[in-house]
Amino acid sequence: MSGHITGLDARMILDSRGNPTVEVDCYVDGGLRGRAAVPSGASTGAYEALEMRDGDKSRYLGKGVDKALANIFEHIEEVVIGMPVDEQKLIDEVMIETDGTQNKSKLGANAMLGVSMACLHAGAATHELPLWKYIGGVAGGLMPVPMLNILNGGAHAATNVDVQEFMVMPHGFDSFAEGLRAGVETYHSLKAELKADGLLGGVGDEGGFCPNLPANEEGLKYMVRAIEEAGYSTEEMGITLDVAATEFYHEDGYHMDGKVLSSEDLADVYSGWLDEYPIVSIEDGFSEDDWRGWTLFTKREGHRVQTVGDDLFVTQSERLAQGIEIGAANAMLVKLNQVGTVTETLEAMDMATTHGFNNVISHRSGETEDVTIADLAVGTRAGQIKTGAPSRSDRVAKYNQLLRIAADVDEYRSPFN
Repeated sequence: MSGHITGLDARMILDSRGNPTVEVDCYVDGGLRGRAAVPSGASTGAYEALEMRDGDKSRYLGKGVDKALANIFEHIEEVVIGMPVDEQKLIDEVMIETDGTQNKSKLGANAMLGVSMACLHAGAATHELPLWKYIGGVAGGLMPVPMLNILNGGAHAATNVDVQEFMVMPHGFDSFAEGLRAGVETYHSLKAELKADGLLGGVGDEGGFCPNLPANEEGLKYMVRAIEEAGYSTEEMGITLDVAATEFYHEDGYHMDGKVLSSEDLADVYSGWLDEYPIVSIEDGFSEDDWRGWTLFTKREGHRVQTVGDDLFVTQSERLAQGIEIGAANAMLVKLNQVGTVTETLEAMDMATTHGFNNVISHRSGETEDVTIADLAVGTRAGQIKTGAPSRSDRVAKYNQLLRIAADVDEYRSPFN
């Protein structure tokens, strides 16, 4: 029975915020062949697949994952044992069928994704292939351009800054290693600029600095200062934003900088920023249900900026199809745990690519040392990855994996040059 799944093991481990998460081992022909750990988000979209938590406030403040682990042992293991480990789609489909819900609420997306990713790793190991090559096949790999979240706000930091992520994107360099170096140097430059102004404190969930600022636009000014002080030009180093607008959207509008803004008002703010700053990508500029705001802005500015749907699409083909039909965005953020299996993630990415959308592979704010997304970015030729600041080992682990992969993959192409 060579190459078949013979067992699963699973346990609770801690993520980068000190909360429980799920880690799964996949055994093939009696030997451990794959291991994967599941991330967790902070600013989660309402339409994401369900992350199953225990809800027992006396243990881990209700964030325990014993129920998810029990589902692996009591429901998932029995249906995947005996399956060929390299039949990823069949493995994921049998889990989806066993769950039988729209949002993975029976088994939990964290349980299902842990198994799905562990089997993916086991399949690669069984075929003695690097994970990126196992994912990409004959197409070969493409090193992604990194987005480094060097200034944190929103739900990722306890500050007055509304915009969740201010990122630098070194898109004007000839290799991943050169681009990463430029991003790292800019991170340290920002640290020096904030320190000089008496604003240096700790770092947020994703490793970026988190100062209090008089207005969100001040974050953009600091980004430009950091880029230039590091010795780079804004022609080669762009700025990308994850606004996470759902987090500050209320019934009466968007609450930003002490003002209440309509979708049109907020679009005008972004257009003004595009005129003044080297912004190449804006993620979640509008709330997850503001299809009108998304479409208005993409129609107006999509020719000069990447508009990325995260909470809008939650890596799910059905919502992505709706966005494609009305022209709501021109790129999709890709987070494995938003949908719950590797197969569904790849299907959504294929749909995006087929319709001319870019894919941006992403971490979550609650991460582990798992580096699957680094290989996913290279193997799928996505071309872009966001995985935090060059700080905190949960983020740096992904960058280090990409540096390892870069020794075997030369192709590197910016989506903005």
